[in-house]
Amino acid sequence: MSEHTKPSDETRAEEARQAGKAHDAGREATPEEAAAAEKQSVDPATRKAEEEMLERGAHQQGEGKPGV
Repeated sequence: MSEHTKPSDETRAEEARQAGKAHDAGREATPEEAAAAEKQSVDPATRKAEEEMLERGAHQQGEGKPGV
């Protein structure tokens, strides 16, 4: 593992400047991109696996979860 370094004042100033910038989700899909996405299909096995994961997550208990 490499040794730890101390960020320069210039680096810290740039990090502070970047932290103050607004964040957004980026541009919306173009009509062509949206149409292409609508044409896509999902494998039934993938859909089933996702539903199972969502169900497990909904009932998960542990640190930070209610019911512990």
